[in-house]
Amino acid sequence: MRDVAIIGVGMHRFGELWDMSLRDLFLDAALTAIEDAGVERVDAMVVGCMSSGLFTEQEHLASLCADVLGMGPIPSARVESACASGALAVRSAFLEVASGMHDVVLAAGVEKMTDVTGDLATAALASAADQDCEAFHGVTFPGLYAMIARAYMERYGASSEQLAAVAVKNHENGALNPNAHFRNRISIEAVLGSMMVADPLRVFDCSPVSDGAAAAILCPLDRARDIARKTPVRIAGVAAATDSLALYRRDDVTRLKAVEASAKAALAMAKRTPEDVSLAEVHDCFTIAEVCVTEEIGFFERGKGAEAAAANLTARGGRIPINASGGLKAKGHPVGATGVAQIIELVHQLRGEAGERQIRDARVGLAQNMGGSGGSSVVHVLERV
Repeated sequence: MRDVAIIGVGMHRFGELWDMSLRDLFLDAALTAIEDAGVERVDAMVVGCMSSGLFTEQEHLASLCADVLGMGPIPSARVESACASGALAVRSAFLEVASGMHDVVLAAGVEKMTDVTGDLATAALASAADQDCEAFHGVTFPGLYAMIARAYMERYGASSEQLAAVAVKNHENGALNPNAHFRNRISIEAVLGSMMVADPLRVFDCSPVSDGAAAAILCPLDRARDIARKTPVRIAGVAAATDSLALYRRDDVTRLKAVEASAKAALAMAKRTPEDVSLAEVHDCFTIAEVCVTEEIGFFERGKGAEAAAANLTARGGRIPINASGGLKAKGHPVGATGVAQIIELVHQLRGEAGERQIRDARVGLAQNMGGSGGSSVVHVLERV
């Protein structure tokens, strides 16, 4: 396979974007990425979106997005893997370039979630859970992750204060990100005093419902050196994995085995270990998710992730900075766009363009994006060229 690089990135600020449509968001992010890359056209595109049919009653995004971008009749595809749809789009674009099928490919993610009521948004998101065994019985994602959190706390002695430290850290980072949904700092006391959603998870343990879009331009590394306006970033490793959709089918609900498998495979492809990673963007849809993911990747021993977060080991100046962008918790979580936005943060960091949230000497970045309660996971390892 050919070596693949990212040569351009762009995203629209995440948030409650009442005055923009799904196509507007996609177009803004895609044009920004094309401008950043310094190219005029792309050979193909892949769009990640979880549930535009339920949120906006718009399907057939492959055609729609190619048309609004003025790139027809290029081949275009829409991919879906719940909240991992964005990362799956990047992986699909990587495979197109690496295989030699196309040279310049646009990978995008988009979701417009706030045009429906809160109840309808919850129902749309619940479609990523097991309908027969979970959603039909009224279990939503806060409830599923609350089960994971309660089991984790009982087994390892973690506390609500330790989980709250994840939210506090991510809001601290998000306050420095102009594209973040939330740019406010919060305290441990604020998290613990917020409304209970599903015991032990409170409102400030949960990521928001957001609108947004993100895009990246991929091409062969040898060509990137000639056409890129900025330093290319190499995709050194990429992997995807799955696990049982329903929690009851797992041997251990505190484990995210798809994350472990995808992280091991992506790091092996990149010929890297967790110790080589300068920073990581991981899927913190709930505070407990970030804790479990950091353990599955191998940054911390099992049962030590919450303790590590409370000890500031995952802060920007810590041993392994996690979610310097603010993560899903503060940057926002327009589900189809999240995985691409994680890639964008790593690109900015590896280029040295992250401003106040820049991680010193960032050379290797890891992005982990997952669907549902861990039923799917995609991991990318990026390197500064």
